[in-house]
Formats: sequence, structure tokens, C-alpha cells
Amino acid sequence: MKDAFKQGIIGGIMGFIMSFVMNYFLIPFPDTLLGNAIGNGMSGLLSGFMGGFIGLLAYLNQVKKQKLETTKQSKNE
Repeated sequence: MKDAFKQGIIGGIMGFIMSFVMNYFLIPFPDTLLGNAIGNGMSGLLSGFMGGFIGLLAYLNQVKKQKLETTKQSKNE
């Protein structure tokens, strides 16, 4: 549970950064309410994807390290 929380924090931070960059640099301030909704939807989609993807990569990396440690310990015994 503790590891999942750490990976979620990493993914959330990456999603925040991606959303910030997209809103600040790529999507200009909209003229209409519809443009604002579309921009926020695109930003949310991209930041959610990036957050989940980075969190998943961090989790898989952690699992890989744990398997390597387990393999080394079993070889030493």
C-alpha cells in the first residue's frame, strides 16, 4: 500500500507538470466557454494519461528491482 501511494504521488506530480505546461504554453486563453471546456478536457486527458503512465513505469521498475534482489538472495543461499 505504501509503495502504491509513492507511485501515485510520482504520477500525480508528472500529470500536474504536463497539465501546467500544456495550459501555459500550448493552449492560449480561450475566447469562448466552449473553447475553455475543450482546452481543459484536452489538458485533463493528457495529464491523466501521463500521470498514469509514469506511475505505472515507476511501479514496474520497483517490481523489477525487487525480483532482482530476490534472485540474488536465492543464489547466495
